[in-house]
Amino acid sequence: MKPTTAGSEDCLFCRIGRHQAPAEYVYEDDTVFVIRDRFPKAPVHLLVIPRQHIDRLDSLAATDGDLVLHLLEVVQLIARRLQLQDGYRIVINSGARAGQTIQHLHVHILAGGCLGPGAGGSF
Repeated sequence: MKPTTAGSEDCLFCRIGRHQAPAEYVYEDDTVFVIRDRFPKAPVHLLVIPRQHIDRLDSLAATDGDLVLHLLEVVQLIARRLQLQDGYRIVINSGARAGQTIQHLHVHILAGGCLGPGAGGSF
């Protein structure tokens, strides 16, 4: 499947990426930006978002390998900057039934406290 640009004018994450909607930015480059989640599910809850509008993980094309690699490189960079090496989780929800509430591909970084089995919460 090819990345989609349909609806990018109305997409909240596209507007945030263009600085047309408020957000607490943690990192930005030409390809991705990182913001704090407005409704955190962990003490540290960040979103790594590509500037290119891609609806969901299943919408990635074979030619998007560099973008996916860069998303993960930015996750590593943020983890180092915030000293999260003791443990963090990344989550990508794909589709409404999986909990994706904004139809724009994004990676959640969750950290702080115990996120392992028996931690008393699910993300």
